[in-house]
Amino acid sequence: MATRRIISQEKTLLEKDDRVGSSPAASEKSNITPAVPASVIIKLLAFTFAMIVIPIASYFLTVDRLFKGNSTYAGATAAIMANVVLIGYIIVAMAEDQSDQENEKKGGGGKAEGKKDL
Repeated sequence: MATRRIISQEKTLLEKDDRVGSSPAASEKSNITPAVPASVIIKLLAFTFAMIVIPIASYFLTVDRLFKGNSTYAGATAAIMANVVLIGYIIVAMAEDQSDQENEKKGGGGKAEGKKDL
């Protein structure tokens, strides 16, 4: 069995990590801004909620009221509604991407330039 003894003069790994200024970046302030803007997260959560609720709600609302118990048609309606939510998300994402590109072309400002500094 080969074991390594810690000599009192040697520093352990934890003691070596405690040294401030051991790396060049230790003196710099860290960038703690989120990688994804909050508006994007909110849109994603909203469309996730819609993707869960709208198809299920459309199924149960149409199975008895509109289609009189025919679950095949109600299931097809739910599938169509899921596709509508998905297409809506794609349209919103493309519009957001186009607005970011237009902001970059106009003044070079906005979110796109801030990401280049990372």
